[in-house]
Amino acid sequence: MGKRLIQQRRGRGGINYRAPSFRYKGVVKHHSQQATGQVIDLVHCAGHSAPLMKLSYAEGETGLAVAPIGIKVGDKVVIGNGAPLQAGSVLPLSQIPEGTLIHNIELKPGDGGKIVRSSGTFAKVVAKTENSIRVILPSKKEKVFLPNCRAAIGTISGAGRVDKPFLKAGTKRKKMRARNKLYPKVCGTSMNAVDHPFGGGCSQAKGRPTLSPRGAPPGRKVGKIAPRRTGRKR
Repeated sequence: MGKRLIQQRRGRGGINYRAPSFRYKGVVKHHSQQATGQVIDLVHCAGHSAPLMKLSYAEGETGLAVAPIGIKVGDKVVIGNGAPLQAGSVLPLSQIPEGTLIHNIELKPGDGGKIVRSSGTFAKVVAKTENSIRVILPSKKEKVFLPNCRAAIGTISGAGRVDKPFLKAGTKRKKMRARNKLYPKVCGTSMNAVDHPFGGGCSQAKGRPTLSPRGAPPGRKVGKIAPRRTGRKR
């Protein structure tokens, strides 16, 4: 019959793993139309690692965006074609010069921004063609985007967040609890036999091979799932 793994229990959507989104300030995304907003406040949200800026638009709407370095209350943020190349402005990638630092990039035009949203991160436009824009991500990988995908200018603030140590497990526990993340995370060999196929026994040696067959039943499919190759890539 197999065992329910942590990933399977989390995917069920039960209360133990559900994000407390009622405590979050709101949805963070680019305004859908050409607009000019004014920063009226800088806020902290438990669901985001970076500070957020609250924008007020001319038509009376308000929205949230990731706060870049150098932004302050009272600044103007322009969204749309022809926006100036300053911190917080949102433009299509086709209008952003090569070498510019950007964040909150859209994967599909109009989705409001999906990647490069953590504190202190940025991406960089490295190459442009008529039909594609090549961007280097914080992971140093390069990704190709459509020219009309939008991104915000600048580096996200809060870069020193990872420099401060937690010092004790209780502080880390409270941080993880704010987003309802599983903590502490331990390896399968440290679990009981009912919780993981690698669990049980008196030693930390895995009782089964770490290579899992592609046709393994649910609950046994742990470790390297039918890998094409193993070992260090040379």
